[in-house]
Amino acid sequence: MKLDVRLAGPLSGGAEQARQAEAMGFDGAWTSETQHDAFLPLILAAEHTTRLALGTSIAIAFGRSPIVTAHLAWDLSALSEGRFLLGLGTQVKGHIERRYGLTWDAPGPRLRDYIKALRAIWDCWQHGTPLNYRGEFYFHTLMTPFFNPGPIAHPRIPIHIAGVQPYMCRLAGELCDGFQVHPFHSAKYLREVVLPNMEEGLTASDRKRADLCLASSAFIVTGRDTAEMEAARRNVKSQIGFYASTPNYRVILECHGWGQVAKDLTRKSVQGDWEGMAALITDEMLDAFAVVGTPDEVPLKLRQRYTGLLDRLAVYETFRPDGDLTAQRALLAAFPR
Repeated sequence: MKLDVRLAGPLSGGAEQARQAEAMGFDGAWTSETQHDAFLPLILAAEHTTRLALGTSIAIAFGRSPIVTAHLAWDLSALSEGRFLLGLGTQVKGHIERRYGLTWDAPGPRLRDYIKALRAIWDCWQHGTPLNYRGEFYFHTLMTPFFNPGPIAHPRIPIHIAGVQPYMCRLAGELCDGFQVHPFHSAKYLREVVLPNMEEGLTASDRKRADLCLASSAFIVTGRDTAEMEAARRNVKSQIGFYASTPNYRVILECHGWGQVAKDLTRKSVQGDWEGMAALITDEMLDAFAVVGTPDEVPLKLRQRYTGLLDRLAVYETFRPDGDLTAQRALLAAFPR
């Protein structure tokens, strides 16, 4: 099991976060695309580490042309000496259309086309292959020497994709190097939805399970006393309620027979009833979607839940060297290096 951290916050903190994560013995660090750009912190992280794998989990594919993403990934792979992992996600219709101001259609097939376009561009740069990619959604047929960065020492950039629905699990198995499972998940969902569909994709491309890295982060509910435990419960229930209100994520609740709760959460999110959403998350649901226990109990529970299911694991809490690292230390204790 590879153990990772989640980096977040202002760009100025990226170098120190990465340095400390590497010093503590973590294997990788991932950035997300929420309030900040996902790629920029990894420039600093690459300059100030020597061993840590560095990845985007995730960067929004449809907010960028494949040629833009290709350049970013190429430069980061060169700078990090092959430690960069490109994690891509689609986001959802409302955000692509109303936040990014771009077109949304057929996200699964479009992402498939996007990945193929990236690899065609990289092949052109590395081997001098004429660029002549003509896909269903993307066309790249012009690459003059002035815009060609040329070959690099580590051109095989691993591509991970994120997803929830069966199609994305199959696409990862068929075409990708890794699959980023949403933090809102359960062991049952992994076994009954993710793994079977991933295996179907692997079979279609004549590959094996070892050819695909399965990565995720876990919600942790822990605390040194009753007050801290209750605060953590409230916080994680709110986070689960927020994610579970997204219609595209209903498959996760439906896997447990909680489909009606998913519909109720969506309705409350439209009403802006955030407290009401958290109240719908029962302790049974919390136990399914989070690891709950004292700091001494959490390592064993992490080991029991994820051994044999995932290849890389982080905790959902952002890694802050000057903050509370209880959850991260529990992860290190669960899977000793």
